[in-house]
Amino acid sequence: MCRKSIYLISFVLVLGLAGNAMAQDWKDWDDGHPGDHLWSSPANWNPDGLPTMVGSSNNRTRIESGSGGGNYPILDSTIFAVDTNGAFADRLYVGNEQGDGSTAKLWVMDGAKLTIGDDLNIAYNDNSHGICYVSGRNTVIEILDGMKVGRRGDGTLMMTGGTINVGGNIEIPSQTGTQSLNIGHLQLYGGTINCAVLTMRPDSYSTGTMDVRAGTLIINGDAVSTVQGYIDNGWITAYDGNGTLYLDYDITNPGKTTLKATHRLNPNPADGGLVAAGEVELSWTLPDPCVPGQPVLVDVYFTDDRSKLEYFTDPAAIQVVSQQKVTSVVVQTQPKKQYYWAVDTYIGDPNDPILGSIFTFIADNAPPVVDAGADVVTWLQDGVRTGNLDATVTEDDAYTVQWTVVSEPSAGAAVIETSTAEDTSITLTALGEYVLQLEAFDGEYTGSDTVTINVYNDGCEAAQSLPDYVPFPGDVNGDCIFDQLDLDILNEDWLKDNSLTEAWFKVE
Repeated sequence: MCRKSIYLISFVLVLGLAGNAMAQDWKDWDDGHPGDHLWSSPANWNPDGLPTMVGSSNNRTRIESGSGGGNYPILDSTIFAVDTNGAFADRLYVGNEQGDGSTAKLWVMDGAKLTIGDDLNIAYNDNSHGICYVSGRNTVIEILDGMKVGRRGDGTLMMTGGTINVGGNIEIPSQTGTQSLNIGHLQLYGGTINCAVLTMRPDSYSTGTMDVRAGTLIINGDAVSTVQGYIDNGWITAYDGNGTLYLDYDITNPGKTTLKATHRLNPNPADGGLVAAGEVELSWTLPDPCVPGQPVLVDVYFTDDRSKLEYFTDPAAIQVVSQQKVTSVVVQTQPKKQYYWAVDTYIGDPNDPILGSIFTFIADNAPPVVDAGADVVTWLQDGVRTGNLDATVTEDDAYTVQWTVVSEPSAGAAVIETSTAEDTSITLTALGEYVLQLEAFDGEYTGSDTVTINVYNDGCEAAQSLPDYVPFPGDVNGDCIFDQLDLDILNEDWLKDNSLTEAWFKVE
């Protein structure tokens, strides 16, 4: 018996060593090399040596399917043994050759960092096939231009964790035309993608889909109408149709459009979440039965080995609930482990369960949650202003804090009284904007937040800087006070008339 896999292998994208070498036209992954499969091994590339980012669009890195028997590159934290800044490339192609039916793959794993100076292309050429697997809590991919998921081939980005920052457009797929393949799939099962623009299905010849699960998509500006159009067309789904999409502008992320999803069972811990190790309660919402009043029974499976759920070879070994009408179960977890669980429901035939999606969470120490306080507007009095910094740190264990000045109008204009105290005071001596950061460290992880302080000449100027400021109608001189000065100005012009007296006035 096989269970359909909800998650593919969780791996992540990262590229080679930065340097000042001469630009090369191509750097090819040697997929026939009997080596260690690591991106960070120079001998795995042809010609030997890691890909670099030298600012030339002709410096291209290719990963082809070839005949290497599955020897596809793996980019993980070992790259830092070569370069502490991670891996680099100008342009990256995963699947560039005209297809022979095989698929080029790149696996980017936890802890990897990759910077791409131009764009990422998945399945670039006619009838090519390419897949990128991106995973890991600490994985970061910086793409300075755009990302094309399927250009003239069949491309897939499978993301289960980490962060991908795209400076330009994400195209799913990108190329228009009548090629036999023009297909792109984004499986956002975890992690966060930030981009400037999202484009799907540029013409009738193309096919593009996005399935959102535990991941988040953030787009610059107001893209709600565009993304909603893709949703209405059925191109973007939540949990393959078993969930609900949530789309907003300027609410979750100021000035940005945010797309997230929840499963219809409302799993807790949230899919892709982080919880403290030890006893963990798994809970869910039961669906409605086919026959009103009939109990809905569930089977629940729990494991730290994803393959045991995907392939379902020994279900009894991972089953924690068997055909019971319950909405929760308590399981034991260990630190630094990722767990997977699923809820199968019986809403009709007791012999025919509906297989549920695979949910995941990490049992680990959560970073401190830091709130540096609300932004502040103030003004100088006798050339100085002293005020309080009121922060809040949420953390179960002991922690230390550190305030730093990120930016200030002039060097030394901000003096923090006690930089290692959560609540302290600060003295400001110059007009302008100050950005302060508070970091909290629990001995393992760091959380941070910033607060911005804008300093003006006086209280009126500070008030006028507020977005909801409305002047008094009688405040003629704009000093925030409606007083005798304003009346004197009004009296000076009392009964004066600026209206035209000529019925046909020529404007020179």
